[in-house]
Amino acid sequence: MDGAQARVQEAVSKMVNSLDTGCLRKMQVAMYQCSAKCCENTKSTLEDVQSCIDTCSKDVNKAQAYLQNEIEMFQNRLQRCAMSCQDKLRDQMPAKPTDKDVEKGRSGLEKCVIECADSHVGHIPGLTKKMLEVLQSKNY
Repeated sequence: MDGAQARVQEAVSKMVNSLDTGCLRKMQVAMYQCSAKCCENTKSTLEDVQSCIDTCSKDVNKAQAYLQNEIEMFQNRLQRCAMSCQDKLRDQMPAKPTDKDVEKGRSGLEKCVIECADSHVGHIPGLTKKMLEVLQSKNY
């Protein structure tokens, strides 16, 4: 199961990097440029400058919250799939399992969890595309 977990982690990491380089960094550059302009205004009060900076960072903060929520939902789906595998194993296990039953169950559980992981990794390209579209349209 460690291999499946590593595949999921690698795929999620690639997705996050793709979203970062494809959209977030541009948003961060714009945020920092906007914030710098806020700081250049020497006639503004400290409160006005802080308010201006807060306004500059709203889009990036919303985008990051959106991404975090989407990734959490993906992880929750994967976790529910693995829990479903555990439920299936429990349902199939006899009241007094033998060592052979336990080993068979463990093997079946591992296979089921790996299938879950592989299935969810297969969803990542579509999820990445969807998230990029949302970020680019600023509909988060």
